[in-house]
Amino acid sequence: MALTITEECINCDVCEPQCPNTAIYMGEEIYEINPSLCTECVGHFDEPQCIVFCPVECIEVHPEHQESQETLLKKFQKLAGLTEA
Repeated sequence: MALTITEECINCDVCEPQCPNTAIYMGEEIYEINPSLCTECVGHFDEPQCIVFCPVECIEVHPEHQESQETLLKKFQKLAGLTEA
């Protein structure tokens, strides 16, 4: 599953530096998450760091990008250069 940031985001800048995959970026109005880079921190941490540090709890599972733990691990391995594309 990729995560998404809801409109409740207050642009506090806390989540962006916590993302080990640099999936979080500033959008036109609020921070956004690139689903092709988001692994929910699988391979890095036990839980998504953006959710852990978000003070307003505005990060949730993206309804259009549901992925299993196995898929997230494969994505992590690809992003980390541990496997071929």
